[in-house]
Amino acid sequence: MKKFTKSVISAAVLAGVAATAIMPAQAADKMLLKTPIAFGSHLPALGTPIVWVADQLKLVTDGKIKMKIYEPGKLVSPPEILDAVSSGKVNSGYATAGYWQGKMPAAAIFSAVPFGPEAGEYMAWMYYGNGLKLYQEMYDTSGFNVKVIPCAIISPETSGWFNKEINTPADLKGLNMRFFGLGASVMEKMGVSTSQLPGGEIFGALEKGAIDASEFSQPAIDQRLGFHKIMKYNYFPGWHQQATIFELLVNKDAWGKMSAGQQATVENTCKASMTNAIAEGEAMQFPVMAKAKENGVEIRYWNDTMLAAFEEKWDEVVVEKSAADPFFKKVWDDLNTFRTGYNLWESNAFLPRSR
Repeated sequence: MKKFTKSVISAAVLAGVAATAIMPAQAADKMLLKTPIAFGSHLPALGTPIVWVADQLKLVTDGKIKMKIYEPGKLVSPPEILDAVSSGKVNSGYATAGYWQGKMPAAAIFSAVPFGPEAGEYMAWMYYGNGLKLYQEMYDTSGFNVKVIPCAIISPETSGWFNKEINTPADLKGLNMRFFGLGASVMEKMGVSTSQLPGGEIFGALEKGAIDASEFSQPAIDQRLGFHKIMKYNYFPGWHQQATIFELLVNKDAWGKMSAGQQATVENTCKASMTNAIAEGEAMQFPVMAKAKENGVEIRYWNDTMLAAFEEKWDEVVVEKSAADPFFKKVWDDLNTFRTGYNLWESNAFLPRSR
């Protein structure tokens, strides 16, 4: 994976400034953020980042800002988090924007993009390009009463668990597969029927044969869900999710009642969480992969034919979605322009990828 040390250090420095300079004296009124989450807090790099955020908010504000976390479905079901925060049913929520692509097609671009960007580039566009501005604009113009804050990011996922080898596009046709986000649109074009099952339902669906294959997340997370117990082949790279961003949504009325110091504390704690989440995710994958053979799992890397086929279909998806939704096109064009410029840096600065 390419290095993005500069972005990580910048986030850490800003977080340190927040922790030392923005003190409770500026945030005298107490704030309780009631936060339903879309991923169980037991899932590393998916659910654990928001727990870390809750702990840090309490620590750096001496308890002036607290966050109470509600596990998926305990207060609000994951698909309802956006509406619940917008309406004020709860004053915050933690999810990933790809969940809302049925309401706002461009939301998927702020979650994960097939064939990149990777984490460093994604954060560069988000914080120092137009990403964050467009992210908020999407919610505002769609009528949602929320403040959006990027609050975690993970690096590549695996791109599928199968019980047969996939060597040609024909091997995918007719499969029923759990798949997420923009990648699902690509798989549909490959002849795959997709569904977006929540993580807790995937194992049962695979075991019962309701679906033939699945992607979900990174090796350490997939292991927690037990996929290795019933699936034989685990395919890489995660062409569909080279990086995935997670968001903290705060009701705008509640956000407006917070002082500038409180707002900065929440924003910078989330920025620090971006650093923490990527580090946590990167550290825990290889020990799990090293035990794949012991679990009867074969790690496979997509051949050039398959990667080319995925990319060809992705190009078709982008054209279609851009034609269908003006705001999707606006965001995609901006990201694509940034990536074209970034490529000058990336192609010269980094060592070639090796396997």
